[in-house]
Amino acid sequence: MDPANIGVALLILTLSLLALRVPVAFVVGGVGAVGTFLIHATSGDGGIFDLAMNLTGPILLSTALDLPRAVDLAIVPLMILLGNVAFYAGIATRIYDAAAIWLRPLRGGLAMAAVVGCGGFSAISGSSIACASTMGRICVPEMLRLGYDPRLATASVAVGGTLGSLIPPSVLFILFGIFTETSIARLFLAGVLPGLLSLAGMVAVVAWWVGQNPKDAPAGTVDKASRIDAALAIWPALLLFAMIVGGILLGFSATAAVTACVMLTLVIGFIQSRLTADVLWQAIRESLLQSAVILLIVVAAKVFFGFVILTGLPDAALGWAQDAALSYFVMIAVVIITYLILGMFLEPIAILILTLPFLLPLVEAYGMDPIWFGVIVVKLLEIGLITPPVGLNVFVIGNVTRDVGIDRIFAGVSRFLAIDVLVLLILILFPIISTILAGAM
Repeated sequence: MDPANIGVALLILTLSLLALRVPVAFVVGGVGAVGTFLIHATSGDGGIFDLAMNLTGPILLSTALDLPRAVDLAIVPLMILLGNVAFYAGIATRIYDAAAIWLRPLRGGLAMAAVVGCGGFSAISGSSIACASTMGRICVPEMLRLGYDPRLATASVAVGGTLGSLIPPSVLFILFGIFTETSIARLFLAGVLPGLLSLAGMVAVVAWWVGQNPKDAPAGTVDKASRIDAALAIWPALLLFAMIVGGILLGFSATAAVTACVMLTLVIGFIQSRLTADVLWQAIRESLLQSAVILLIVVAAKVFFGFVILTGLPDAALGWAQDAALSYFVMIAVVIITYLILGMFLEPIAILILTLPFLLPLVEAYGMDPIWFGVIVVKLLEIGLITPPVGLNVFVIGNVTRDVGIDRIFAGVSRFLAIDVLVLLILILFPIISTILAGAM
């Protein structure tokens, strides 16, 4: 059987299983293993079992044993531990507390604070889903209690949660770097300005929203003393973010920078009596479980990548693009449309695994900067987190605030999509926004 035919059939099966919400690691790992087996079994002269033992088995075993020793992979458990320890130490949510106090006098101030707080949480946790879940429990009930329109209250947190994809450290940047063998440190730096630009755009949408519909968000008051106390309380979060960005700019690896932040977070947590031995053990236990899931996905993805390469489909896709003489911007448009469509049905990690084997040859052939391309891909995945019908952040917020229907959350999110698309176009037209800090290393 032709490897390409096997590839097409199993890719369709992969999309179907992922759309049915079967766990990513089991789908891509299983399809990769079965596909590798079938290609070897149908392309040789020996028996099926001999081929399985002599070809497929060693490939899968080598992938499973060698990959976890990769240096870059060490950053995964470290970053997850940083996010959990910072959360239990109360560091990750203080930026929202301060922003809420400072912005409360403004109409829609709490919605703006939710976006800013999500940006601060993202700068420590690196996970959009964790950000939306945590901040949703904190921000949404308070806004609803004060009379905010449910669409604004929920949408501001859902879209703010997507900042975890861009603002470093980011799980998606780590996976992109591992899968493409691109510098994770440079990817982290490349995400800083696009992340801040996205944050500013979201705050602007909230201001426009309440300007057009003042009744959707009340204004409040706050005393000056609490503002000063709130501003002073955010220094640990700002210090951790500065250590990650500054450390990488000074030449430290992303792993070293995150390790230093973990140590500092532990010290701050114990000094401020927010961490105890029991709380720390809970954070470590949760981090081990979450890290195991991510590492399993990485191993499964590597198996899947090997299978896709064996099919020859990536080379065929590159040949099609060259034969069609697609221009640079037409190719970018194809990438955007592909990601937006997949983002409606699949989760970000699944999309990353499915598309990268096909896109990497195109990136090289068209002379694209892989750092800049990584930012564009992650921005597209960020948009996918809030697009119907399967916007994960929207469903996370829906689970947190059961009084607000999913349709109303999507209705609110729709007002933010235009600014996300605008930021995406700016990043495409002005690549320097993504590359200037990475180039300063």
